[in-house]
Amino acid sequence: FILGSCSRVVVSGKQGEAPNPPYDPLAFQIEEAHKRSIEVHAWFNPFRALSNVNHGTCASHVCQASPHITRRYGSLVWCDPAATETRARAFGAILDVVNRYDVDGVHLDDYFYPYPDGGRPFPDGRSPATRRKIVDDFVQKLYSDVKGRKPWVRVGISPFGIWRPGVPAGIEAGIDSYEQLGCDARKWLSNGWVDYLAPQLYWRDQPRKQSFSPLLSWWRQQGSRPVWPGIAVSRINSSEDKGRPASEITKQVELSRSIGKNWAGHMHWSVKGLMQNRGGISNTLAKNQYAQPALVPPMPWLSQKPPGRPSISAGGTGSGVRVSIQSGDRATARYAVQARFGNRWQMVKVLPGGAKSVDLAGTPDAVAVSAVDRFGNTSAPVVLSR
Repeated sequence: FILGSCSRVVVSGKQGEAPNPPYDPLAFQIEEAHKRSIEVHAWFNPFRALSNVNHGTCASHVCQASPHITRRYGSLVWCDPAATETRARAFGAILDVVNRYDVDGVHLDDYFYPYPDGGRPFPDGRSPATRRKIVDDFVQKLYSDVKGRKPWVRVGISPFGIWRPGVPAGIEAGIDSYEQLGCDARKWLSNGWVDYLAPQLYWRDQPRKQSFSPLLSWWRQQGSRPVWPGIAVSRINSSEDKGRPASEITKQVELSRSIGKNWAGHMHWSVKGLMQNRGGISNTLAKNQYAQPALVPPMPWLSQKPPGRPSISAGGTGSGVRVSIQSGDRATARYAVQARFGNRWQMVKVLPGGAKSVDLAGTPDAVAVSAVDRFGNTSAPVVLSR
């Protein structure tokens, strides 16, 4: 997973104006990603109206179309989560994407109420407990609504990495996400209102007061669904964290594979740091931790029925082997291709479900192909040996 940066995709250069000629960036992204067996999760900040009051808005923007549900808070404009219209707008936008696009997931960011600004309260007159109840109900309904439409679409949230200051013992935080952001992510995980949680564990493993290891261990004890920590690859050699080496990130990747339960895995914030290859991180990961492709873990709480096994055949190409594939099931979304060289099996390719063949370099002693469905269920492999 790549946890991206909060940025806008400008396709026409003017808010509220469609591109000419017509162009749908999300449809294009999904099509191209699925060709490469990459999942696309649509990312939402459901209640933020404006990140800066000085940004201009078009007539259809919520600040002009429904100003009665907005609240000014410092330099931000926020849609009041307590307003029925606010929640309806958010549900409508998210479910419209789920209905009209072949997304693989829906992802919510870390805040529902804004981060505190100068100690001033959010101007709604409601208690922290009331706000948490509003957000809890929103999260629970969103999960139910998405599953009612497309049950294979994953629902995930990336909360602030510390549930509350002092939890676990010795952990410090400048904010109390539970009290100030209306965010009881522990409850959502425990109650199964998400398919995964991605707490933003953007700190180093030391010092103890905000340490990656105990925080990840604590989160992975709070429920039975996957916890995939957010890792701050963009803080390598950054002004935010001077001197952070790339080795801190590779260490955290290894820790994410060894600490606790709930399926090994992690996310990177953000792809920009990987594209810049900060501190050589991308080269290091490609050579070591990411030397083999991987499947996204399954969702057995939703489905445990594997797709049908494919049919395969193989023939030499002079420089390698071509494996031909015939689907055994309409549920197939992709194929996992493994090869054995000597006594060692390794994953060599993850292919889209429409693939008919794949060329493998070298001369493996055996090849295995499994079908994978949208829930991550994997069929028994079909194996060919020399």
